[in-house]
Amino acid sequence: MKALRRLLLLALLAALVGAGIWWLTRPKPVEVVVHEVARGTVEATLTNTRAGEIEACQRTRLATIVGGRIDWLGVEEGDRVEAGQVLMRLWHGDLDARAAVNRAQLATARQRMHEACTLADNAEREAARQAQLVRRGFVSASVEERARTEARARRAACDTARADIATAEAQLAATKTERQRLVLTAPFAGTVAKISGELGEYSTPSPPGVPTPPAIDLIDDSCLYVKAPMDEIDAPRIQPGLPVRITLEAMPGTVFEGRVKRVAPYITAVERQARTVAVDVDFVRPEEARGMLVGYSADVEIVLATRADTLRIPTSALREGRRVLVVEGDTLIERELETGVANWAFTEVLSGLAAGERIVTSLERDGVSAGAKVTLQAAP
Repeated sequence: MKALRRLLLLALLAALVGAGIWWLTRPKPVEVVVHEVARGTVEATLTNTRAGEIEACQRTRLATIVGGRIDWLGVEEGDRVEAGQVLMRLWHGDLDARAAVNRAQLATARQRMHEACTLADNAEREAARQAQLVRRGFVSASVEERARTEARARRAACDTARADIATAEAQLAATKTERQRLVLTAPFAGTVAKISGELGEYSTPSPPGVPTPPAIDLIDDSCLYVKAPMDEIDAPRIQPGLPVRITLEAMPGTVFEGRVKRVAPYITAVERQARTVAVDVDFVRPEEARGMLVGYSADVEIVLATRADTLRIPTSALREGRRVLVVEGDTLIERELETGVANWAFTEVLSGLAAGERIVTSLERDGVSAGAKVTLQAAP
C-alpha cells in the first residue's frame, strides 16, 4: 500500500514537472495588428514617375531673325504686355537710309510717269487731228502714220514709267519688311519672364538646334496646366478626360481637381531614368491656378476607375498570390482572395472575405505565419 502511494506521488510529481517544462517552453503567442474588413470606396490610380511642373498654355522664346546691336528696349522683366506691342528693336540706321533712297526713287518715278503720260496724251490728240486732216485731204496718209507711231511710243513710255513706280514701291516695301526682322513684337498678351541682353549689347539670333538664349522669354500666365511624366507601362490605360488630383509642393495640403487633356504620341527616353510618356492635365477650375508660378513642381494622381461602397482591405495586408492572414479565434489562417480595383492604400475584395472579419496588417513581424497563435493589438 505504501509502495502504491509512493508510485502515485512520483507519477503526480513527474506530471507536474512535465507540465511546468511545457509551460516554460511552449510557443508564445505573436502580438499582431489587425484590421476589420469593412466597406468603402476604392480607386484605381496612377501617379507620375518624376515630378511634373506647371506650364503655360502659351510660351514663346523670342529672338530676332538677324543679329544686331540692341538700340531700344521697351520692357523689363515682370512687365505685362499686350499682343502686338513692340518689345525690342535692333539698330537699323542703314535700313532707314535705304528707305529714304527708296522714297526718293519713288517720287522721281512718279514725276517721270506724269511727264511721259502727259506727252502720250498730247501725242494721241495730235494723231487724232492728223487723221481728220487726211480725211479732208489736207495732208498725206504718211503724216498720219507718223503721228500714230509717235502716239504709241509715247504711250509705251507712259506704261514703262508706271512700271517703274511699281518697282520703286516694291523696293520700299522690301526695305520696310527687312526692318521688321530687327523688331520684336509680342505675339500674345502675357508677362516678360526673362530678357537676355542690355541696351547697346549685341543680340544673336537663335537658329534651330543651337542653344542660344532667346532675347525675350514671354509667358501667357493666364492659362496654366500641368505636364507630368508617366511610366510607359501605364500609357495604354491613360485617356483624355480621366479625372486627376493635382498637388503642389508649394501648396501642401491643397488638392486641385484636374482632367487629362493630352497624352503625348511618343515615349521620352531620359538617360539613366525610366522611359516615360508626357501627360498634360488641365485644371477643372482654371481660376484656382491664378497666381501659380510657371515651373512649380507638381504631382498628379490619375483616377482610372472608382468602386463605391465595396468590400475593401488595406493593400499592405496582401501577401504574394493575393493571400491574407485571417484571425480565427487565436490562430492565423491563410486565405486566398479574388481582388478587383486597387491602389497603394486599398484593394477591392470580390470574394474570400466577409465584412467584420479580422486580417493581419503587421506582416513584417517575426512569427507571423499561417497556424501561429496570436494576441491582438488594435491598429493605431
